[in-house]
Amino acid sequence: MFTNKTKSLLVSGVIALSLTACKDKHNDPGTEFAPNMYHSVAYEPMSQSEGDTNHINPYGMNMRLPVKGTVPRSNFGKAQSDSVNAKLLQMDLIARNIKSGDMASSEALLSNPFAPTEKNLEAGKEQYERFCQHCHGEAGKGDGLVGKKYAGVPVYSSDALKDVNDGHIYHTITHGKGRMWAHGSQISSADRWKIVLYVHELQKQ
Repeated sequence: MFTNKTKSLLVSGVIALSLTACKDKHNDPGTEFAPNMYHSVAYEPMSQSEGDTNHINPYGMNMRLPVKGTVPRSNFGKAQSDSVNAKLLQMDLIARNIKSGDMASSEALLSNPFAPTEKNLEAGKEQYERFCQHCHGEAGKGDGLVGKKYAGVPVYSSDALKDVNDGHIYHTITHGKGRMWAHGSQISSADRWKIVLYVHELQKQ
């Protein structure tokens, strides 16, 4: 049996311990049991933050490639093969890790997941006419109605641009370049790649 003195010491100890775990600041939980469970390093599966050091997944990405046969939500109803969808997702994940000022990485790492079929070229032309023609002109000569006001819009078939690759064009559409503003928030990645296909056609003129 505990003596009164022992009981008093136990009660005093419990009270003292309780007080040390209480703080007057709302955002401070005080003493935590198993703090590693509260502050573990976690990766958000649907986001990719700058500075992530995920050495487990390819390209340091948090997301993993979907299982074979998965159809991206944005592509329901579109007749695309699994391999094209997988390549499109792969390019999206790589592009997200490339900063806006790193054109060289885009040129080296990005390639078009779409083949230059008649259907894809027609889709690229439609998007080009909607988002690009007002500056770059119908034939990519920099003579669009807005381009004439800006002056100095580059010509796709010029020596400086006739050989730029998929990644260069995609990066420019996504992040902008010079006086050209970024269009990544306005055009889906699939449509940007189809514009790339059409720009290659204009480079040949």
